[in-house]
Amino acid sequence: MTTRDTPWPEGTPAWVDLMVPDRRRAQDFYGALFGWDFAEGAPETGYYTQASVDGRVVAGIGEPQPGQPAPPPAWTTYIAVDDVDRVTEKAREAGAAVLMEPMDVMEFGRMAVLADPTGAVFGLWQSGSHTGMRLANEPGSVTWNEVLTRDVDGAQDFYRTVFGYSYGDMSSEQMRYATMDLDGSSCAGIGDVPPGVSADVPAHWQTYFAVPDADAAAATVRSHGGQVLHEPMDTPYGRMVIAAGPFGEVFGLMGPPPQPAGEG
Repeated sequence: MTTRDTPWPEGTPAWVDLMVPDRRRAQDFYGALFGWDFAEGAPETGYYTQASVDGRVVAGIGEPQPGQPAPPPAWTTYIAVDDVDRVTEKAREAGAAVLMEPMDVMEFGRMAVLADPTGAVFGLWQSGSHTGMRLANEPGSVTWNEVLTRDVDGAQDFYRTVFGYSYGDMSSEQMRYATMDLDGSSCAGIGDVPPGVSADVPAHWQTYFAVPDADAAAATVRSHGGQVLHEPMDTPYGRMVIAAGPFGEVFGLMGPPPQPAGEG
């Protein structure tokens, strides 16, 4: 379990949120899947809703503001920064497209939304009163974030330039993959878009949520209007599922590895 009540270090994924056409439908789905409690924001926030586990916020769900273009439904990873304006300019110089210029979010913080040079969209978050996730690596909370791209070299160069990451190679015969490391600790991953994924799927950041039972979570996804895109499979880090929510937004689930026979 990771709990935090202060801003995350610069370069660390600090928050995730989902923008969808119908936040209440999303709440029904993710509430059933993760047992989230929800606190709906005031009208001036567009009713932006924070999800929590045991009283600690873990993610956000919102709808596009009236009159604003609706982005494709997707979980967005926000990377912590100390100065969003400085990092936005640094990213722009390194080849990023700035999709949303730095802006204040009331007293909560300051944000920007970018696309890296390979097309993967992510956010920057400079903390105000909202410091990001207050719980991670616990069922119902984020346990991993990764960027998947068809140009790993280009993406690594970009993120190294902007955030100072080093990389820990974890490649296999099937795909290239590396951890994104700060001060010797892994904070995210970067790798190839997996084999077999449609060429129409762009580079993207993907969020994984911890669950107590991956197979049961996959069944809940199906029974509440989502899709299981990749059936539960064992990995060295746990039992993994790739799923899509009711609006087509893709995310991962990670449960503990199955126990050997005779244990439990």
